[in-house]
Amino acid sequence: MATDISANSAPSDAASAAPSYGGLKAVYINCTLKKSPEVSHTQGLMDTSIRLMRGAGVHVDSLRLIDHDIALGVYPDMREHGWATDAWLDEVWPLIEAADILVIGGPIWLGDNSSVTRMLIERLYAMSGEFNEKGQYVYYGKVGGAIFTGNEDGVKHSAMSVLYSMQHVGFVIPPAADAGWLGAIGPGPSYLDEGSGGPENDFTNRNTTFMSWNLMHLASILKNAGGIPAYGNSRKDWNAGERFGFDANPEYR
Repeated sequence: MATDISANSAPSDAASAAPSYGGLKAVYINCTLKKSPEVSHTQGLMDTSIRLMRGAGVHVDSLRLIDHDIALGVYPDMREHGWATDAWLDEVWPLIEAADILVIGGPIWLGDNSSVTRMLIERLYAMSGEFNEKGQYVYYGKVGGAIFTGNEDGVKHSAMSVLYSMQHVGFVIPPAADAGWLGAIGPGPSYLDEGSGGPENDFTNRNTTFMSWNLMHLASILKNAGGIPAYGNSRKDWNAGERFGFDANPEYR
């Protein structure tokens, strides 16, 4: 017979010994459509995760992408492709490159990610051909998560899109790597509005907490292990002729 686990059971011993992750760096990028200092409901939920990480000793940087003069495109420096200005390489990329954890946050419009979120994904893709010190793609060894807010459907759809894109370019995604809050479907209060119930929502708070700790746990594991082993995934070695056991002409053919 299955054991009945009560929702009101006492915390386990593990819950009383929170680890410290002082050696980790995280960057949170808010893809709101609102420039600072306008209130961003997405930032309100992201701040919950940020407080958890800073409480665990993680160095956290946070920015709104729309506050920076970022060009559209899929190349590292769009000034080389017709744009007069592009702050990506100078203002945003150094924070991502130095971070162990990247959390992408954004609003939901028409059930999907904002245009700014998609712009960020495209600029991350622009750097995906760069290498780390092992000759792997540059995002190897980094961990990714996602946070969304809105008052319509779309949290899971938005998370699927963002997290797939992140893992495709090299980020590692831990369990339960997304969190979000949705108000009543249709016009109504947003996350930080008085009476919305967002900051008190147990489901959202639990998911945000689990996501934050899982990101830190996995980032620490990877950092302590020296990242992901380079055997079998080094683009530089592949270009040099190494095939890591791959045989294009197996004998059974």
